[in-house]
Amino acid sequence: MTFRQAIVLGTVQGLSEFLPISSSAHLILVPWMMGWPDQGLTFDIILHAATLFAILSFFWRDYFGIVLESLQPSRKPSTTRPPGQTMLLILFLGTVPASILGIMIQNIVDTHLRNPEIISFTLIILALLMWLAERRAPLSKRLDRISLIDALYVGMAQALALIPGISRSGITITAGLFRGMTRESAARFSFLLSAPIVLGASLSKLQEMLQLGIPRGEVFNLLIGFLTAFVVGYITIKYFIRFLQKKTLYLFIYYRILLGIAILITIQLGGLKP
Repeated sequence: MTFRQAIVLGTVQGLSEFLPISSSAHLILVPWMMGWPDQGLTFDIILHAATLFAILSFFWRDYFGIVLESLQPSRKPSTTRPPGQTMLLILFLGTVPASILGIMIQNIVDTHLRNPEIISFTLIILALLMWLAERRAPLSKRLDRISLIDALYVGMAQALALIPGISRSGITITAGLFRGMTRESAARFSFLLSAPIVLGASLSKLQEMLQLGIPRGEVFNLLIGFLTAFVVGYITIKYFIRFLQKKTLYLFIYYRILLGIAILITIQLGGLKP
């Protein structure tokens, strides 16, 4: 791992974790295209930890408010939950499907699905779903109107993000649009949901990372990768949410389709082995 690789991969993670273009796909594709060796499990965990810190840093007021509200007694009838408790339940329902499926198929994903050909198809397939959501979604539901059914629907969609090329933010935002959320609300809900998943994924691989240890001479590059992914991730969240207040997802739809086609052409020309 070189200083340049740490900067590039940290930037790629910070951007692609939150934009609907798939961080797992780009972290697989970029080293292949640049002719770099695989960056290894330790570096991947460090990058995911960085984006987790970016989420928590940006949304700490939201998480704090949810917890605080959930601890306050409700002034409404006893059959009505306090808003904080409702949001905690919504986040829980949105997290469970991906957690269960992750345990069941993570080994299959790691051994059989991390290749350019599959990524090219998943990039295009989700792009078409995003296009359909943009065309048909009513875009009327705000974040405080999300129901338990909405959360479960988005959570089941999030489980598909384990497949490289799908994109966790892409599939959850798309699912949110199909449930009638505004683009901004779908993105905010997607990001709020991501912290538990990213934390769980990092912790599940932490023991393996500790067994492997940190290679000598890599601490500085790991730190650079972490800081780069954190800063880029924080900025990406901020401006992506602003972008969605006025703009559509078509830019990312076109990017996914063009990238998927480019990968397929490169494979046919012998540049990438599926």
